[in-house]
Amino acid sequence: MAAAPQQAGEDWKSRLALPPKDSRFKTEDVTATKGNSFEDYFLKRELLMGIYEKGFENPSPIQEESIPIALTGRDILARAKNGTGKTAAFCIPVLEKVDTSKNEVQALLLVPTRELALQTSQVCKELGKHMGVEVMVSTGGTSLRDDIVRLGATVHVIVATPGRILDLAQKGVAKLDKCSVCVMDEADKLLSPEFQPVVEQLIAFLSQNRQICLYSATFPVTVKQFKDKFLRKPYIINLMEELTLKGVSQYYAFVEERQKVHCLNTLFAKLSINQSIIFCNSVNRVELLAKKITELGYSCFYIHAKMLQSHRNRVFHDFRNGNCRNLVSSDLFTRGIDIQAVNVVINFDFPKNSETYLHRVGRSGRFGHLGIAINLITYEDRFNLYKIEQELGTEIKPIPPIIEKGLYCA
Repeated sequence: MAAAPQQAGEDWKSRLALPPKDSRFKTEDVTATKGNSFEDYFLKRELLMGIYEKGFENPSPIQEESIPIALTGRDILARAKNGTGKTAAFCIPVLEKVDTSKNEVQALLLVPTRELALQTSQVCKELGKHMGVEVMVSTGGTSLRDDIVRLGATVHVIVATPGRILDLAQKGVAKLDKCSVCVMDEADKLLSPEFQPVVEQLIAFLSQNRQICLYSATFPVTVKQFKDKFLRKPYIINLMEELTLKGVSQYYAFVEERQKVHCLNTLFAKLSINQSIIFCNSVNRVELLAKKITELGYSCFYIHAKMLQSHRNRVFHDFRNGNCRNLVSSDLFTRGIDIQAVNVVINFDFPKNSETYLHRVGRSGRFGHLGIAINLITYEDRFNLYKIEQELGTEIKPIPPIIEKGLYCA
């Protein structure tokens, strides 16, 4: 395979252009549709303008299943692979239902991380750009005073992390009693012990006639308990029976710990990387590895939860805009981050469980495009590798001497 030089000065950004919108380059989880169009849902003309201007042509399967049900006001429990259009699947019906003549919060979109909040709000603003819908982001780590001032003006939709919006609701600043739609994206994370008590308190502030919609790629038992307690005859959508990791070719390289950096260097030289995300299991290892990669002469950013929020925002923004090819990350970055140019994910440290593996690998092969995941496996990881294969019903193959470009490059 031809080497892909990544030294400073190389003009590689042109390769970040997304693959053609030809179904030959997409996987079944976004092409196996019923043939509906967005006009079939009788959406407002201004919303349709935003949808088409954003480049959406026809609904993906999760959008076909979700949009018409959400428009009826019914609770939803939806499971679909990352990167198949979940965000638009709930943003479109939320925007359709907003009444801009009313100066009140009508929808709350809950997400587990600040980065996902910024990304989700951006999608909402782009889709609703012709509608006059006011969208606000509210997350921890930012100025509370700014949020209070913003809530003094018109806000129709709030995209938030649970702790900050609960604080604002308890202070009586965020008035949620007219908020009739609550969407929880990455619901499995939001219903983990870290967030669930906060989420349950928040629900008490919502309108009595609330609609709750849960979206995620995995649904552990905590989600079922929450569903039974808070959802009213929810409509179940499950597009994950066979589509868990479609489009992502998975490999492992059996290495000793001291060989990992050398192995990574070899991969960088041999693979045709548009952009890659490299995962480590700790903050310290993220920073150390990023330093090593830079010393090897490759462009590299890093991101983790202990960084200043302003620094995280800048790294995320610059990486998404193609200012750097490689990103070293902790598991902070596994939730819903949608960067379609990422075609290679490398688990420098193998994850401990199948949910983390699924979310990490899901960063590649976004919206039906192809990608690869390469796992660096030590002797201690061998049982986890087998367990994750069994739990996800997938196969992680030994890495071949040459990986065909057609598996991850259009």
